[in-house]
Amino acid sequence: MENFSLFYPMNYEKSPLSMSSEAINDLSLDFIVSAITKDEFEQNIIKQLMTQIECSEELIKYRCDVFEDFLRIPKLRSNLTSLLEMLGELREIEKFKKDSDASSLWQLVNRMREINRYIDCIKELRSTLEGMDIHSQGLVTLRELVVKIYEDGSFEPLQQDMEELFKKVRTLRSVTIGVNLDDMLRPVRAGILSLNGKEFTDSGVLKRFMAMSAKKDGSGIQPNDDYAHLKTFHAAASKEFRLAYDDTPTGADRLSDSIKFVVTDILDKITRNIKDVLRKHVNVSGYAFISLIPEIIFYIRWAELIEKIQAKGLPLCKAEILPVGERCISARDIYNLKLAIKIVSGEELEIVTNDLDFDDDTGRIFVLTGPNRGGKTTITQALGIAVLMAQCGIYVPCSSLKLSPCDNIYTHFPADENETVDLGRLGEESSRLAEIFSKATSKSMLLLNESLATTNVTEGMYIATDVLKAMRYLGVRCIFNTHMHELAANVDKMNKAVEGSSKIESMVTGVEKGQRSFKVSVNPPQGLSYAKDIAQQYGVTFEKIKSTIDGRDI
Repeated sequence: MENFSLFYPMNYEKSPLSMSSEAINDLSLDFIVSAITKDEFEQNIIKQLMTQIECSEELIKYRCDVFEDFLRIPKLRSNLTSLLEMLGELREIEKFKKDSDASSLWQLVNRMREINRYIDCIKELRSTLEGMDIHSQGLVTLRELVVKIYEDGSFEPLQQDMEELFKKVRTLRSVTIGVNLDDMLRPVRAGILSLNGKEFTDSGVLKRFMAMSAKKDGSGIQPNDDYAHLKTFHAAASKEFRLAYDDTPTGADRLSDSIKFVVTDILDKITRNIKDVLRKHVNVSGYAFISLIPEIIFYIRWAELIEKIQAKGLPLCKAEILPVGERCISARDIYNLKLAIKIVSGEELEIVTNDLDFDDDTGRIFVLTGPNRGGKTTITQALGIAVLMAQCGIYVPCSSLKLSPCDNIYTHFPADENETVDLGRLGEESSRLAEIFSKATSKSMLLLNESLATTNVTEGMYIATDVLKAMRYLGVRCIFNTHMHELAANVDKMNKAVEGSSKIESMVTGVEKGQRSFKVSVNPPQGLSYAKDIAQQYGVTFEKIKSTIDGRDI
């Protein structure tokens, strides 16, 4: 069980690459994760799992199959949600186990609790998985492991031993300690009087005290102001006992030393039997199950969100994973997940889907141009989110997606103006691009959003041209959306200037009858035609303005 994971196949050698903080921000992962769950602990673990990128076909198919089982079987999610509570208790026990101040008794008691929760987890998992129509390698392997443990000859004796042990431990409810006083009523020594099956109560002590106080021969202590002092002492002594029981330093006095001695003696007698039983099961550990907590939460919460999006009639699909070396992407009806989340939350939006292809014939690097607010950033971000979801095994916002996995997703979106003070906008953007190229490979994906859009168009064009040629030489997949139409018009020159396996192409977002269509297509840049359409729509052509002026009474 120790190496089992629902996120990694058995014996898989992990080699993840972490997404940069810029990519996490540019793909709006915090927004997405907050829509998946409102629990901060769950948000953190989902984000952590999503941002560790793996590029293995086998691994991604493994995750896709596991997620499909979670999505397909609501009862599986429901039952495993109950298991999460048990696993959560195991996690708390593990924290206590690491506490160096824990007394030997409490270490043993928590070992008992651990084994008991381990038994509960095995039984719950077996009950859940045996009756489910699961298909994924991950959940089938988990079921086999759990059944093997349950049917092992030592599991039944373990249950019986733990039941008997808990019965014995639970019978001890209190300890009666006698305290000797000197002639000044100062405590000097404590000794054990009895181990009791009933809880200690103040009322019994008070009754015996009052009985002693009421003796006719006057030998008892009369109920006067001294009683308040004794009551205070009783509380102080109880505190001393509690401190000693918790194995906390109580100070160098005889009472504390005596009580610690007595408590130690009690612990030895109680723990002797516990140790004898636990020695038989030294290899039992429930902590291997704790590693499943983040993964189960991840699959459950994503399945819940995907189910809500499906209920809105939006297309979602399981990605088909292609060989990494092909460096292909074929997406049909892709859209931005953020828009689907907004629809689920109650907003009324119309989603326009698109088709995207990255391959030898169509191209792998696209210079995307189009009008302001024409959907360039939306589609750029949509691609990055879809690829990330697919590589985590999640259904993607497409009607179909064929994907050669990426080893990482690098983004270059406009920086906060406050972050460009030292280097300036152009310097800061150039520095970030250089850092990306120091890490990216031919398996990487780059998403550039209005990069190098400086006030000096000539400078921006110069650097952007070299960046595109470098991407072609490296062989990455990329969308570079920009307002530099001249850059898109020069793709043929760039392709001829550098040998490479990633062809650069021009892509445009459309305008139809003056309206933004939000549809993208591989076409030459439209240049002034966009402005002409918008000008005609809003009546700002020279002819229209002249007609307006001539018709005014000036």
